[in-house]
Amino acid sequence: MAQVQYLGTGRRKHSVARVRLVPGEGRIIINKREINDYFDVETLKLIVKQPLNLTETGSKYDILVLAHGGGTSGQAGAIRHGISRALIKADPELRSPLKKAGFLTRDPRMKERKKYGLKAARRAPQFSKR
Repeated sequence: MAQVQYLGTGRRKHSVARVRLVPGEGRIIINKREINDYFDVETLKLIVKQPLNLTETGSKYDILVLAHGGGTSGQAGAIRHGISRALIKADPELRSPLKKAGFLTRDPRMKERKKYGLKAARRAPQFSKR
């Protein structure tokens, strides 16, 4: 018998996270590593667990994540987005609390591109009148 699983893709900055929700006891595995091994900062772990704490489904599912691109903060946001999308597929009733908390909205903020003649996106070379 095929095991039931729910998929969700999350994105943030340049990070992409492919999330699989599988019925289990609440383990979170990111890139074949436990969440405590993958994220060393406690706030990033909290960000990842936010949708589970909000919907009280933390011990219902095992979460398997493939995350790539960007940095740790962007990946944590992408994983949160992916978990939220997968939870909706698992139970459509959870949509309104997740939507109200803002976990379903893809954060559109990206790094601004560097412009020619400048040192960075907006940082101009030092100006001297002499």
